[in-house]
Amino acid sequence: MKLLSARGVNVAYMPSRGQRIWAVRDVDLDLAEGEFVGLVGESGCGKSTLGRGVLGLLPTAAKTAGSVTFAGQELVGASIRELRRLRGPSLGLIFQEPMTRLNPLLRISEHFDETLRTHDRSLTKAQRRRRSLDALGSVGIPPTRFDNYPHEFSGGMRQRIMIALVLVLNPAMVVADEPTTALDVLVEAQILRILADIKSSYDTAILLITHNLGIVAEACDRVAVMYAGRIVEQGSAYDVTTKPSHPYSRELLNSTISLSTTKLHSIPGAPPNLVNPPAACRFHPRCPDAMKVCAELWPPTVVTGPARRSECWLHAKEDIPAGQAAPLERETLAAAEEA
Repeated sequence: MKLLSARGVNVAYMPSRGQRIWAVRDVDLDLAEGEFVGLVGESGCGKSTLGRGVLGLLPTAAKTAGSVTFAGQELVGASIRELRRLRGPSLGLIFQEPMTRLNPLLRISEHFDETLRTHDRSLTKAQRRRRSLDALGSVGIPPTRFDNYPHEFSGGMRQRIMIALVLVLNPAMVVADEPTTALDVLVEAQILRILADIKSSYDTAILLITHNLGIVAEACDRVAVMYAGRIVEQGSAYDVTTKPSHPYSRELLNSTISLSTTKLHSIPGAPPNLVNPPAACRFHPRCPDAMKVCAELWPPTVVTGPARRSECWLHAKEDIPAGQAAPLERETLAAAEEA
């Protein structure tokens, strides 16, 4: 059953001076109950803006348009009071850096007590303690550490505590904003295993924001690939990671390091400046398959398989105007990248 449905979502930052900056443009995304979806892309592509925009946690300078429904309720335009009622018990967020979110002056027990008192005043102190210890136990934190301060934990343990703080309210959906950043690969694997256990044990829908396509290949049911504010490809994790249909997805996958890697690969250039993004396809200045049409016309979204979509002219060649299917000259690509 569909839990979250985003249609035509746009997010613009409105600086005090200068032009409007579109961080997210016309995004469609769905999450079903108990589904684990990965949102991948390089830094600066709008992943965190989309994730926090769904929860209504963007700064006041950001303006959101479009439609985001959660369990049938419209979130875009909802009052702050209504959004606060949903956050925690229904919608959770795991932050990227737990040390900036945990109060260094409060014990871990006080963090949990404050969270539960805020969202459920009917609980007794003993009930709050029991629920807190159960949540901590589910992520591997022993009860003997309940009264420790945040600085007494390692980075991986603090991230587990952040997950437990979300889990203690048993939300229907969780946005995990790069929860494994700055963690070593072993701890990263442990955190991903915990998220997978939460999904299977509590039937929680999880939107995992990451820049690592290798992570979602192991953990997620479905993948959405984001570039310069657009979702350029969606599909099952298996299909996207074994047979990517968009050149950007393919280049991301080729840049992933594994035990079989013999040569490092990177995507030339960098994501565009969203103040003045490239015309038409935003990836064309870096794309090895770019055609003349890619610099002239916005690519259509094409269904490339069961539950698969790709925004690329490679899958709509019959619709390319005459003379526009020729490869884009390398000099043109270099000039576009410099611009």
